[in-house]
Amino acid sequence: MTVPAIELIGISKAFGPVQANKDISIRVMPGTIHGIIGENGAGKSTLMSILYGFYKADSGEVFIHGKKARITDSHSAIAAGIGMVFQHFKLVDNFTVLENVILGAEDGAPLRPSLAKARRILTELEREYELHVDPDALISDLGVGKQQRVEILKALYRQAEVLILDEPTGVLTPSEADQLFRILARLREEGKTIIFITHKLREIMEITDTVSVMRRGEMTATVRTEDTSPEQLAELMVGRKVLLRVTKTPARPGPPVLAVEDLRVTDSTGVERLKGVSFTVHAGEVLGIAGVTGNGQSELLEVLGGMQLATGLISLHGQPLDISGKYANGRARRNDGIGHVPEDRQRRGLILEFTAWENMAFGYHHDPAYQTNRLLMNNAAMRRDTAAQMGRFDVRPPDPDLLARNFSGGNQQKLVVAREIERNPDVLLIGQPTRGVDIGAIEFIHQQIIALRDMGKAILLVSVELDEIMALSDRIAVMCDGQIMGERLPDASDETELGLMMAGVKGKAA
Repeated sequence: MTVPAIELIGISKAFGPVQANKDISIRVMPGTIHGIIGENGAGKSTLMSILYGFYKADSGEVFIHGKKARITDSHSAIAAGIGMVFQHFKLVDNFTVLENVILGAEDGAPLRPSLAKARRILTELEREYELHVDPDALISDLGVGKQQRVEILKALYRQAEVLILDEPTGVLTPSEADQLFRILARLREEGKTIIFITHKLREIMEITDTVSVMRRGEMTATVRTEDTSPEQLAELMVGRKVLLRVTKTPARPGPPVLAVEDLRVTDSTGVERLKGVSFTVHAGEVLGIAGVTGNGQSELLEVLGGMQLATGLISLHGQPLDISGKYANGRARRNDGIGHVPEDRQRRGLILEFTAWENMAFGYHHDPAYQTNRLLMNNAAMRRDTAAQMGRFDVRPPDPDLLARNFSGGNQQKLVVAREIERNPDVLLIGQPTRGVDIGAIEFIHQQIIALRDMGKAILLVSVELDEIMALSDRIAVMCDGQIMGERLPDASDETELGLMMAGVKGKAA
């Protein structure tokens, strides 16, 4: 009988009253790609953090290749042959690839022998696993796809036999994700064991041999991937049937509502982030902005939301809006009828140490309904409205007095979405609507976006999830390096063409 590469038995971990992992057992066989999926807060990251030595389990045992292991920190995990590629890379930008690979694994004080040895080993690893990258390139000069290769090379250089990847495709274009999958398949062929954490069911079905499903800190199932389906996995994750496809009727666009012409933004270092962006959004349609993170989408949302200065022209219902900074701010935009769900809910959308009702009032606290007089606000009215909105948007728990930080990521996102949609904006700017959100909340948020569109509102959707862009958008504009590469209709394009445009390769004329 084949001995598992990794076996966890009875792992439990609590953080105060929160039971993150409860009596979890899992076996990962050698030479396989083993997927782990689950909702936000299901305990996936905690479990992998225990395996990699970031946390110590309250109880349970870890076996590596059949031998009981005591993993107290990441150094002991690496010594045991475990490597981990984090969602946010752990690289030094102003170091070369070679310097990053040996960092923390030097053979001694003189670095020249370590660098020579690393260069020789990297050449062998690149050839064996098709992980081609210039060892002398600065990390800051590499795209995210090649940076991820460096992280994998770091783990292999340290002789990892088990490789954990946490949401590895979140910052990749479709073509880069395909290349990663080819690399992982090659690693599997060479006998490496991969643990693949993702919330994307399509990726699970495409790349894994086995998949384990977690829910509320417990392991609910482990199945062979070929014996299951996305629908079954979604139901195991959430505990109910989930609609995986966005159901919508064809859009019935009305007149132009939001028009952008020759929009330009230069940052504090003199780098031009938006380079003459122009587009129009009509009433009753969703215009999706596709692109890899860092190509100007964030700056675009900030300008439209009144948070960033720019040059060019923005008009709403044919009337120009101020973008010079004299009157441009979030409050002015909201008064104009523009709602904004920012990309980062925790930094831009919420104050985590404030209650739900306080957060739901932010930006709208000048509303006459929330004023008792010129000096005092009507807190009771804010609580009542928040309770009603939490009920309509299925926020759990439905407690207006709970601190924002104590809600799960999906429920934090529902709070922000509810706050903006309930104000009935003419235009809704929505950035990364389901980033870090579990599949049940994704279904709900998508339904709300389509419902708003069907009410005749204009929606500008920014997402790095190409599946989401394809499913929700009536038109798609692709951004790369601060420019619009072109527009496409979802039914007249495919992920390959959009992926090429996201990488800066212009496709056929729209």
